[in-house]
Amino acid sequence: MSGPGPRGGPDDHAGAVARTTRIKEEAPRPASVRDVELEVIEGPATGRSHRSRGTTCTIGSAALCDLAIDDPTVSRFHCEILIGDDGARLRDTGSLNGTILDGVQIVEAYLRGGSVLRIGRTSIRFDFGVERHPLQLSEARRFGVLTGESVAMRRIFSMLERAAASEATVLIEGETGTGKTAAARSIHLESARRDGPFVVLDCGAVPAALIEDELFGHEKGAFTGADTRRAGVFEEASGGTLFLDEIGELPPELQPKLLGVLESRQVRRIGAPRATPVDVRLIAATNRDLRQEANIGAFRPDLYYRLAVVRIEMPPLRSRPEDIPSIAAKLLRDLGGDDAAVARFARPELADSLRRAAWRGNVRELKNYLERCLVFEQVLPIEEMYAGGAVIDASVPFADAKRRAADRFERDYLMDLLRRHDGVTAAAAAAGLDRTHLYRLLRKHRISPR
Repeated sequence: MSGPGPRGGPDDHAGAVARTTRIKEEAPRPASVRDVELEVIEGPATGRSHRSRGTTCTIGSAALCDLAIDDPTVSRFHCEILIGDDGARLRDTGSLNGTILDGVQIVEAYLRGGSVLRIGRTSIRFDFGVERHPLQLSEARRFGVLTGESVAMRRIFSMLERAAASEATVLIEGETGTGKTAAARSIHLESARRDGPFVVLDCGAVPAALIEDELFGHEKGAFTGADTRRAGVFEEASGGTLFLDEIGELPPELQPKLLGVLESRQVRRIGAPRATPVDVRLIAATNRDLRQEANIGAFRPDLYYRLAVVRIEMPPLRSRPEDIPSIAAKLLRDLGGDDAAVARFARPELADSLRRAAWRGNVRELKNYLERCLVFEQVLPIEEMYAGGAVIDASVPFADAKRRAADRFERDYLMDLLRRHDGVTAAAAAAGLDRTHLYRLLRKHRISPR
């Protein structure tokens, strides 16, 4: 049962590159999705199949994957398929030996009915189904401290509502500034633990030598300077919720200890003779792809399984522009803006400019812009946000901030380069780059060369 894929798409290499790099921005999530079918046609798991009726389908050797393949040449979390109104996209999730689609190695590419993807020694045929299935959308336009009317956010609200009604551990993923902390706080506020404490620990902001003490606490005399007993964040959050932000920064030597706490619900302070029971609901967040980290051995797969009982990916602001005016109004009021300030940004031309902006730093960048407007008591050109370069976010480690700034510069440079020149050959010559190198950069940033 096959169906047409997205627009166009020849089978040769150039066509595959075009499919791979056409993805410029995230598309809004549809209210219903078409089902897709996968069948293993070659390799150790030949004959195994899976039908997906949601918006994502994961493939790999880990039991947590939707299509789990017992093949030593397949990474734990090898790739995933994202299904939307514009078709189905295949994305490599940091596999060790790559993902091949119709003979071309890809980072991300559109699938067609009848496409064959190869991972390790395994080949899988992809087909579209004939049915469409409605997504679970919340009727609410607010959840906790979050607001949104888009399909993307109403789907997130539906997931958050179910998470709040349970005691399950939650992993919240997403780009910097998408509201991961707000989502965690909202789960707490809407849960049965709302009257308990909400304790936050940023794993990336604590020196590696101190994070064990922050997590588990210590007994008096446990080490030099330990003059009194100190409870860690697990004990501080007893009866409530513990939010571990940037969990991907947790040192490898502490990952088995955290896993032990999640399994036993007990913590042992440094220097303590015995463990102490804790009654805590854990929520973690990261802007990294922990599946890729698990593939390369930087993050324990068993800890990932324990954290991702409920996995929620916060959408970037660019994928839900219809939400921006209401978010801006809420942010203005939170920043102390009066009715007149809110009304200024509600004017159609200003609301449109907010929706069209890139907001590479997501809600955090939007808040920064609005705060500047309030300080100067006027609506400032959005372009001024980038006048001095990339938006600075000192809440992340220097190396990560530097890498993100370099990535933003590369992407912005490439986009402007292609706007100025007709074709990759002319663009490469103008930039002083080898044409092959330019193609590699375009694939890295998923930019269409056309």
